Amino acid sequence: MDAAQTLCAERGLRLTPVRQKVLELLLKSHAPLGAYAILSELADSGFNAQPPVAYRALDFLVENGFAHRIEKINAFVACNRPGEGHAPVFMICNDCGQVAEASTKTQSSSLDRTARAIGFDVQHMVVEAQGVCAGCRERASM
Repeated sequence: MDAAQTLCAERGLRLTPVRQKVLELLLKSHAPLGAYAILSELADSGFNAQPPVAYRALDFLVENGFAHRIEKINAFVACNRPGEGHAPVFMICNDCGQVAEASTKTQSSSLDRTARAIGFDVQHMVVEAQGVCAGCRERASM
């Protein structure tokens, strides 16, 4: 949260109470949150719980690098590296639904080289891998 507040101040952005609350929800969650789960939490906290309120807050957080949208499951997670330009890779556990974020610097540069070789300019990239996390794999072997 401190990083988001600092970056907003540096960039002249406004971290409204709703945006801050949505970011807090994402930061404290150990699993990705869908928009309707966020709406429910906002309502429980006394905020206006209309869908546009949540979607505008999520759009702001994603556009400014404070959160990511995981397209495969249509859910959101807090960015673990706000303020750094990076192309994250999401590893999604098919069993428990947990999502881990990792950096793709080497993979991204390899993809960028391949794209440039064919004259393609990568403007947005989302890499999402599905599988089974270590915890679920361990539980399954017991």
